[in-house]
Amino acid sequence: MAVPGIRFGTDGWRGVIAADFTFAAVRVVAGAIARQVLATAVTGPHPTILVGYDTRFLSREFAEAASRVLLGQGLQVRLGRTFLGSPL
Repeated sequence: MAVPGIRFGTDGWRGVIAADFTFAAVRVVAGAIARQVLATAVTGPHPTILVGYDTRFLSREFAEAASRVLLGQGLQVRLGRTFLGSPL
């Protein structure tokens, strides 16, 4: 899946929504996270990941897209019921 270059900075993913930060890119990153967690998990075959989001445009929808990828890879996912102001 071709996506624009994904850049991470000191505060996380850097990009413009719909240009760099797209649903396709979110799915690529979520897949990479799933592979890393599954390769290094010490909690058993189905680790749990908390997926949060903030109040920015489409944030919840991006979190839902990431959650679907993580679930599809066999991880257990807990999606926040409301926005989370900071990383946990």
